[in-house]
Amino acid sequence: MTLSFHSLGLSETRAAHLETLGFTEPTPIQARAIPALLEGKDVVGLAQTGTGKTAAFGLPMLERIDDANRTVQTLILAPTRELALQVSQAIEKFVGPGSRLRTVTVYGGQSIERQISQLQRGAQIAIGTPGRVMDLMDRGALRLDQVRYFVLDEADEMLNMGFIQDIEKICSSLPPARQTAFFSATMSPTIRRLVANFLNDPVFVTVEQPQATPTRIEQVLYTVPRGCNKIRALLPILELEDPESAMIFVRTKQGAADLTVQLQAAGYSADEYHGNLNQAQRERLITRFRRGQLKLIVATDIAARGLDVDRVTHVFNFDLPDNLENYVHRIGRTGRAGRTGRAITLSYHLERYRIRQIERHTRQTMVPVNLPTRAEIEARRIDRLKNRVKEALTGDRVASFLPIVSQLGEEYDPRAVAAAALQMFYDMERPAWQVEGVFGDDQFETERPERGGDRGDRRGGGGGGGRRSFGDKRRSGGGGGDRRAGSSANRPRPEAPIKAGDRRDGGRPYAPIGE
Repeated sequence: MTLSFHSLGLSETRAAHLETLGFTEPTPIQARAIPALLEGKDVVGLAQTGTGKTAAFGLPMLERIDDANRTVQTLILAPTRELALQVSQAIEKFVGPGSRLRTVTVYGGQSIERQISQLQRGAQIAIGTPGRVMDLMDRGALRLDQVRYFVLDEADEMLNMGFIQDIEKICSSLPPARQTAFFSATMSPTIRRLVANFLNDPVFVTVEQPQATPTRIEQVLYTVPRGCNKIRALLPILELEDPESAMIFVRTKQGAADLTVQLQAAGYSADEYHGNLNQAQRERLITRFRRGQLKLIVATDIAARGLDVDRVTHVFNFDLPDNLENYVHRIGRTGRAGRTGRAITLSYHLERYRIRQIERHTRQTMVPVNLPTRAEIEARRIDRLKNRVKEALTGDRVASFLPIVSQLGEEYDPRAVAAAALQMFYDMERPAWQVEGVFGDDQFETERPERGGDRGDRRGGGGGGGRRSFGDKRRSGGGGGDRRAGSSANRPRPEAPIKAGDRRDGGRPYAPIGE
C-alpha cells in the first residue's frame, strides 16, 4: 500500500493542498515523524539535509495551531538567516491560501523595530535565529508563554556555531507543557544532553539514506603535486570547467579573504562569504550571485547549509572540510532542483586518507582527474570560441560587419581577415593569469620557503588594498604587455619557477611539480 499524507493523519484539506504543491508521497523522515508529532509526542529526528525535514515538523504543527489565537504558539530556531527564511517560505506554502495563520521571521541584519511591529500585529508562528530571538525576548517583544510547539532545526550546526547557551536559555523560558522536536544530521554528546534536559520521553526517528549524496552530482578529484600551491592548480581547472556559477569552499575566514583577492587579481568575478560579514552584506552578496552579477563565491562552511541558489553549477572543495557531514552539505549546493552538478575536490597526496573517509561516507567514489595541460586548456578555449562564432553568425548584427570584411578582402585573403579577427578576440578573452606568463619566461621572481632571517611581508604595502598575491613583483614593461584593460600590478605571480621549455610542451600540466 502506497503511503499518502492523508494516511499519516493529516487532514484531507491539508493533504489536498499538498498535492497541488506536488507533494504526493511522503519521504521516509516524514512518514515516521509526522504520525508521532500528530500524537503529541516529542521527536528527535536524525536525517541529512534535503530529506524533507521542514515538512516533517511543519505539517503536524499546522494541524495543531489555533488560528483564532494571534499570539506566538510555535517557535522554530534555525542557525542562520538563510535557513530561517527557507523554513519560513516552506511553511507559508504549506499554510495555503485563505488561512488566518501568520508567520514572522526574525534575524539579525534587518530592522528589529520592523520585526517588533510584525509581532505586535499578531502571528502564530515565529521563525528565527537564536541571537535575534534572545534580543526580542529581552525587549519583551517576543513572549513565549503561549508556545505549544518548539522546533530546533539543524541542531548540530547550531551548536557548531556556538549557540549552546542561547539555546539553553530559550528552552528554559518555554512553558513546560509543550511539544518539542529536535532535528539534526548528527547526534553529538551535547545534543544528547539537550535532549535529556528539555525533551520528554522523545521518539527517535533515524533515516539512513542509501546514498549520502545525489547521483546527479559528479564528484571529481584533482591531486595537487607536492610543492605546488593550490591556487596554481585551481586557476587552470576553473578555465577548463568554465562554471556558470560556483561556490569555492575553504576552511577559514582568512583563507576565504586571501583566495578571493587572488581570484580577483586573476581576473575572476569573485567575492567572499563567511562569518565576519553581517546579515546585510550576506544578503547583498547572495542577491548579486542569484542575478548572475557574481560568478564565484569563496565561502567557509557557514554557506554549506541554508543557502538555496538553484543555479550553482559547480562546487569546489579548495580545502577539505573538518568533518564528513560538511562535505555532504557543501556539495549539496549544486545539483539542485533536478539539475546536474559537479563537485570538484583539490587535495594533496598526504590527504588521501581523508578522501577515502569521504568516499566511504558518501558511498561514492571520486573520479580522479589529471590537472589540465596547456593543450587541453587551449583546445577548450578554441571550442568555446567556435561556438560563440556560430551563435554570432545566426544573429542580426553580423551583416553590419560584412562591409569591413569586403574592404579588407581587397588586400587580404578573407579567410586571413576572419582568422585575424578571431585571434584578436581570443587574445582579448585570455585570462589575466595566462597573459602574465604563467607558462614561464623569467618575468617573475619565485617565492621560496625562507630558511631564516626576515620573511618579507607578501601582503603588505602597495596597491590592491594592501595585499599582494604570489610575491607581486611589479612589471616594468616589455613582454607584449597586457591586452586587457587595467593594470597588471595586482595580478598573481607563480610561486615556483617554470622553465621556458614548459611553454613548448603541450603535455605539461599548468601547475608545475615542485622541485
